[in-house]
Amino acid sequence: MGSNVLKLSPFSFSKTLVFPKTMFSKLLPSPQFTSFSPKTNYAGGLRLSLPRSKRNFVAMAGPGSVQKSDEEWRAVLSPEQFRILRRKGTEYPGTGEYDKFFEEGVYNCAGCGTPLYKSTTKFNSGCGWPAFYEGLPGAINRTPDPDGMRIEITCAACGGHLGHVFKGEGFPTPTNERHCVNSISLKFTPANSSSSL
Repeated sequence: MGSNVLKLSPFSFSKTLVFPKTMFSKLLPSPQFTSFSPKTNYAGGLRLSLPRSKRNFVAMAGPGSVQKSDEEWRAVLSPEQFRILRRKGTEYPGTGEYDKFFEEGVYNCAGCGTPLYKSTTKFNSGCGWPAFYEGLPGAINRTPDPDGMRIEITCAACGGHLGHVFKGEGFPTPTNERHCVNSISLKFTPANSSSSL
């Protein structure tokens, strides 16, 4: 079944979680889940309605993942980083630190430090946000937005919102993709640093 990842509903303020039935049996004994009433959903999983007071719990993720409560994230992120990384916000175009930044190195997740992009994959798309044509293998998850118009990209380790990926725009890149990323979701490590890839 691959990695067991619980994903919050794409609607950032939704009260619903959907996950496979096999995971529900592991969660049921936990006191924080005993008051929920499961309903079968179209995907064969269980739909659980969370009381408003329980919505800041930490979803389970695969091995090596970064799990923190909202309070823990607020303690380590600036208010703007929290708004974008944890609440799926967006920077205004042309305002980000890395939009027109083209030094050699690695771009890491600003939330958890996971390496996401090599600078060699960054290009000037003119969109107002940093653009990359591919991420590091296994570092980025893709999830279609509810409207089906865009594909959200998130850090595979901590689930932090990065931005969106667009395909087929005709940029002269090997993948014909543009990862449109919020600068505030990234932290750059120069190539001459000992921690860069």
